[in-house]
Amino acid sequence: MTDQVVDTGGVRLSGHEGAESHFLGRTRELKELRADIERAGLDTLSGRKAPRARVLLIAGRPGSGRTALAGELVRQVADRYPDGVLRARLSEPDGTPVPVGRAARDLLAALELPAPAGAAEDDLTEALRTALAGRRALLLLDDAAGAEQVDALLPEAPDCLVVAVSSGPLTGIADVRPCTLGGLDTKSAVELLTRYAGTVRITVDPRSAESLVEACQGHPAALVLAGGWLAARPKAAVSDLAKRLHTAADDGPDVSPLARVFRHVLGELPGPAARILRLLSLAPTGLIDPHTASALAGCSVSAARATLDDLVALGLLRPVDSPLPQYEVPGCLHPLLHACAQGQERPAELQLARARMLERTVRLLQSCRAITETDSPQAREKLNAMAPEVRFPNPRAAADWLRIRRPALLACARLAVADGELDTLARRLTSQLVRALVAHVGTRAAAADLYEMHSLVLDVAERRGLAREQAAALLNLGDVDAQTGRTRDALARYRSALDAGRRANDPYATGRAMESVGGAYQELADHDRAADWFGRALAERQARGEREHAARLYGRIATAHTYAGRYGEALRNWRAAVAGYRKAGDVAAHARALSEVARVQEYAGRFEESLRTCHEAVEWARRADDVRLQAALQLRLADTLERLGDAAAARLHRTAAARMLDDEGQEGGTRVEQATNACEIRSASIED
Repeated sequence: MTDQVVDTGGVRLSGHEGAESHFLGRTRELKELRADIERAGLDTLSGRKAPRARVLLIAGRPGSGRTALAGELVRQVADRYPDGVLRARLSEPDGTPVPVGRAARDLLAALELPAPAGAAEDDLTEALRTALAGRRALLLLDDAAGAEQVDALLPEAPDCLVVAVSSGPLTGIADVRPCTLGGLDTKSAVELLTRYAGTVRITVDPRSAESLVEACQGHPAALVLAGGWLAARPKAAVSDLAKRLHTAADDGPDVSPLARVFRHVLGELPGPAARILRLLSLAPTGLIDPHTASALAGCSVSAARATLDDLVALGLLRPVDSPLPQYEVPGCLHPLLHACAQGQERPAELQLARARMLERTVRLLQSCRAITETDSPQAREKLNAMAPEVRFPNPRAAADWLRIRRPALLACARLAVADGELDTLARRLTSQLVRALVAHVGTRAAAADLYEMHSLVLDVAERRGLAREQAAALLNLGDVDAQTGRTRDALARYRSALDAGRRANDPYATGRAMESVGGAYQELADHDRAADWFGRALAERQARGEREHAARLYGRIATAHTYAGRYGEALRNWRAAVAGYRKAGDVAAHARALSEVARVQEYAGRFEESLRTCHEAVEWARRADDVRLQAALQLRLADTLERLGDAAAARLHRTAAARMLDDEGQEGGTRVEQATNACEIRSASIED
């Protein structure tokens, strides 16, 4: 959230021509809220220490200025909270509650703390509470859908303050201090109109201005729309607008003043602008850029941007403080826009608009990724074939676009999958978003987003019965689970992937799943099952004549046997791996496999054999020009010679290892230690 809101009442105005950013009205409410911060809570009065942060609630209808008031309160008291201000929005523009886990992850990211990809909601909220324990921070939780969301995010830190914004009470949270907003006072409301419509018309006809305020019932968002309409029509009289709205009030008491003003403003928009405005209700998270508006309406990007700027002047959109042109649909207007779109657009037209938006997003993501692959002639040719409006000038511009538009892109993927009728576009969108994130952010840094995308892919694959894609998504999710320590969850994913791979008759997915199941069992220290599953994967690779993969799997089987202390079986499999690498011509892998043979021989107490194998491995490592492996082998030779009682020869080999790494320009001690552990099998038994 930024201070560029015009969710007024108190009203923070900025971005409007001739208006300097400042807050209007709500003096009494601000005074009461600040007094509530100092007031003793129920726990204090009863002699107990407050177990949790104090919660101030600002309640009111959408458009009543509740967010602006919360922002102003935060601005005034922020200096009391040296550990900073954290902000989270807890509802989407259409009113859908934001999952608590996602909000907790975003707050942890704001604290620059890690949040494991795919972590459960309870784990994320617990991590957030742990992070805030002992801190003095201020949390602004905007547009809370219910008490459950706020309660889950409450810090167990009495020195923290939570300012929650909601439409109603937060029943169930103890000691909440509510502040319920109504309309603006007449003076502040007239000043708000003056900021938009100019001083002349308000000054010469103050009674009409007060009548207009009365027609809007002091509702800040309605006053903003009325002021924007007057600003766009310098010759229109304030009294005329006031009369029209008073007449419209005869429609019935159930029609809100905001709805009346909105209908009036929308009714006088040019047809193309009105249609763009209606279709903006389809934009994910209510965040719009010119490309989104262009795709929704089927017009040019330049025409869409001009229309968006016109809608900002009318108060129908808010500009977002961003390096790229971005706009936001005010939350209070989203239900009205949605109702208009449903009532005036045919369902087929709405679906076509969604499809155009998704297709444009896919093309932008393709361009975003392609700009990073310009070393390839094919990629350059593909990039040049794209339309100019979706091309990025350089990789930096593409990365900036991806970073800034990331929330909208993720929301777009979620909505596409939830729609259920555009699964082909949803699959393309998630695929391109994954590739763009990997290209610009990296697999590790984007792990949380990638986990969500793989989950969405899995949803579509299961819905459409796409076994091959289901297997791929399960393997990707299992890998992330394994990397974050959820090994049993990963094992379940891998087994499901194996079943899906078999249904799809996909040998790659089947073999990969078998090997991953073995890896999960090995992580769980069930070495017998690990060796068994590696053996099954090995049989699959051998049946397809995949010699290098078979050699690698021999090594994994040998490692499992080594951990279990079965050195005879380990040596047999490592020698099979050596033979496989030799036949495949992989010199470096051949050298590494020989080094593992030597290690197992050493574990088994066969030091003379280990010494001979080590010398052979050194020769192959020299042929492979692998300096680090050569250094690790020299150190292993030194250890073996020490066990055999030849300390002088051991010193020579240690000196040789240090010299090798020094010649590479590396720090001797640290790099020697790294080389020693380069191929280390830890926790192996030394018993034969």
